[in-house]
Amino acid sequence: MRYQRLDLNLLIALRALLTERNVTRAGEQLHVTQSAMSGMLARLREYFDDPLITPVGRRMELTPLAETLVDKVNDLMLRLDATLSIRPEFDPASSRRHFSIVASDYLTQVLLIDVLREVHLEAPGVSVEFHQPSNMAATELENGEVDFVINPARFSTPNQASIVLFEDSYHAVVDRDNTAVGDRVTLEQYKALRHVTMQNNGRPHFETWFVSEHGTPPHVEVVVNNFGLLPPLLKGTSRVATLHTRMAVQVAQQFPVRLVRLDFEAPRLIETLQWHRYRDLDPGSQWLREKIIARAQSLPALDQIGV
Repeated sequence: MRYQRLDLNLLIALRALLTERNVTRAGEQLHVTQSAMSGMLARLREYFDDPLITPVGRRMELTPLAETLVDKVNDLMLRLDATLSIRPEFDPASSRRHFSIVASDYLTQVLLIDVLREVHLEAPGVSVEFHQPSNMAATELENGEVDFVINPARFSTPNQASIVLFEDSYHAVVDRDNTAVGDRVTLEQYKALRHVTMQNNGRPHFETWFVSEHGTPPHVEVVVNNFGLLPPLLKGTSRVATLHTRMAVQVAQQFPVRLVRLDFEAPRLIETLQWHRYRDLDPGSQWLREKIIARAQSLPALDQIGV
């Protein structure tokens, strides 16, 4: 099909070329041969009367015209995708929909496990894939590569729909038999302790705040790549970990650890749910995000969880 002399099938190829800036990788993305991809690039060059991608030194770069097309083509494809995915109704019991969510293991534990239990019972054909949070999460959402992003509010992109889910705070966590640390820990004590911490695509919210506020991080003895590994590494040691309060309460029921109040100013954490604005009216997206929001609203307030 052609529109204004352009074969609309070439729009998919154009998006891949603008994203990958490489004929071979664009062909791999679309599962076509390099020669077929080269042929599509030649037709696009003829239509736009522009090379679109050109060699600069040892790499390929977009031409000025191609740079102006990136956001426009991506926006057009997202609008088209959102329009085609909308159905008059969404039946969870018969749907084969696949959703992708950017969320940490902390969010999975305190919020999403219960959501997934409901999904399992109501929608046996629906599948959910989790992506680790990263600096690319906002871009992945903008490009339609993921359906939802759950992140601290400071990472929210203003271009997409969002809603506040819940608020959290922080507690230190130590081995239950650790007698060197009492029920509270001062700033100086906290700095002197040996810490186990999490890093995955950069420092998490609390550690980033601590360095900004106090200049240098405390002594870190062990670094892991997810929050769930922190509690087991405390057992039989004098180490300390800093966890979100909601998660700390849960792990204290699963591991021989206890919570320690931070006797100094610490940040509050606001978690938000984001989805692409073009999916506002998508019944499937509405169904899942309503479940996530409902579960978040059912969480007890921080002053009601007994810490």
